[in-house]
Amino acid sequence: MTAPPRLFDRTLHRRRLDRAASRFAAADFLKARAAGDAVERLEAILREFPLCVDLGARNGAFARALADSDARARIGAVIETDLSGAMLAGRPGAMRVQLDEERLPFAPASLDLVVSTLALHWANDLPGAMIQIRRALKPDGLFIGAVFGGETLTELRRALMEAEAELSDGAGLRVAPFADAYDAAGLLQRAGFALPVADLDRVTVRYSHPLRLIADLRAMGETSALAERAGPLSRPVLARACEIYQARFAGDDGKVPATFDILTLTGWSPHDSQQKPLKPGSAKVSLAEALKPKER
Repeated sequence: MTAPPRLFDRTLHRRRLDRAASRFAAADFLKARAAGDAVERLEAILREFPLCVDLGARNGAFARALADSDARARIGAVIETDLSGAMLAGRPGAMRVQLDEERLPFAPASLDLVVSTLALHWANDLPGAMIQIRRALKPDGLFIGAVFGGETLTELRRALMEAEAELSDGAGLRVAPFADAYDAAGLLQRAGFALPVADLDRVTVRYSHPLRLIADLRAMGETSALAERAGPLSRPVLARACEIYQARFAGDDGKVPATFDILTLTGWSPHDSQQKPLKPGSAKVSLAEALKPKER
C-alpha cells in the first residue's frame, strides 16, 4: 500500500505547540468554542460513556466545558492527550498522556467516546487517523471531531501569496490547505463510521492589524508546519502582505477580518442496533405517487 504524502512536519508542529503552551490561554477562544460545541452535542445524547479520550486536549478546554454541563454525569473517566507534553503539564487532576494522533496506542474496542477539537487537521493521514479512532471505539461508540477547514485564513493566504509573488521569484505555500464540508463527510464514510454528519461553523474574528492575527496563530501553535514549506518569510514580504491585507479587507473602522471555518464531524462506530438506510426499491410509496397534487 502506498504511504500517504507527508504534508506536515510533525516534529516542527510539536515544537511550536511546546513554545505556545505558556501563552495558549491568551488565544484559546476558538478551542473553547469548538469544545463548547462538542459538549452541547453530548448534552443531547442521553446515554452514558464510561471512558472518553480527548485527542489534542491542549489546555483542557473540553474538560472545562464538560465540567459545567449536565452531560458530565453521563461521562466517566476522561483521558486527555496531546502531541505536546508542555500543553499537558502543570494542571492537576485528570489522566494525561503525550501521544501522536497519527499513532494511537489504544486497544481495539476499548473506548466509548473520542473527542478531538482543532488538532486533527495537522495529521498527514487524516483518514488513517480516523480509522484508528473508529477501531479504538467500542461498537456504538461516538466520535466528535472539530478541524479547521474550508475558507480558514483565506485573507491571510491571499495577502501572503500576492506579496511574495510581487517581491520575489514566486509565491510559496504559507498557509496549509484545508478540507471542505463535503470532503469531511466523505472522510467519515471512508473511515467506516456510521451515521456520519459534518457541520460548518464560520467564525470571523476582527483584528486591529494583521500582525495581531499572526501573534494569535503563534500563541495557538497554529503557524505553518508544512513539510515542504518555503524559506523564512522576509520582513519586506511580511510588511507588503500586511499592506495588501489592510487594503483589500479592512472595514470602515480599519479592522481586518480573519475567517476561521470549524468543521465538526460526528460519527458512530457501527452496531446492529443503529438505524440503517432503506434499501433501494424498499419504499412503500413511489416518488411519483408521493409528488401527485393533493385534492382539496
